[in-house]
Amino acid sequence: MRIAVVDLGVGNLRSVKQAVSTVAPNADVVLTSDANTLLESDKIVLPGQGAVGTWFSELQSRGLEDAIKTCLDQKPLLGICVGMQALFDYCEEDGGRQGLGLFKGSVRHFSNFHQVVEASENPPLPRLKIPQMGWNQVFQLRDHPLWNGIEDDAYFYFVHSFCANTAPDSDLGVVYGGADYGHKFIAAVGRDNVFAVQFHPEKSHDNGLRLLKNFTEWNGQAA
Repeated sequence: MRIAVVDLGVGNLRSVKQAVSTVAPNADVVLTSDANTLLESDKIVLPGQGAVGTWFSELQSRGLEDAIKTCLDQKPLLGICVGMQALFDYCEEDGGRQGLGLFKGSVRHFSNFHQVVEASENPPLPRLKIPQMGWNQVFQLRDHPLWNGIEDDAYFYFVHSFCANTAPDSDLGVVYGGADYGHKFIAAVGRDNVFAVQFHPEKSHDNGLRLLKNFTEWNGQAA
């Protein structure tokens, strides 16, 4: 089995590769920016860190956008952090840009969501420290094979200033996990052969390694 970790030159890519190799020692885990390698691989890990504009610029400059879209249709794929955010319709970071549109909804700065919630609270909510950087609990909204062996409200490691929320007409059945940082936001989302998380499983010790192991054993079906 070949598992391809998409190399866009952003994020802690070697840590992701090493974590996947640890939980799947018999797999051929490759770090690649070659479209043909992605198309020929059995499973795809789509990581990301930093600004979404840079992430998309690298995706396009390396000629990988079409290959990623094909993989989204055909292969088990795990999105991580910006790799999850890119799957939504729109992200307001870097002046705003369209995402890959697999999930309806937008990715917005924490402070923008917080202002809306704070206006309805009495007394005011405490001021958020942004980015959220550290451990936070993830509540599981529905079962998924990638949650196997992971307790509800388990802790995972987050580093992000932007977060995703579904659109009013979204299918909420795609949301598999949430977290709370001043307001509730999407921590895990999935559809068919795709599962994506806002947190960093490669930094999340036992829970993160278990999720990655579950991914390496996943057949791409939600049930």
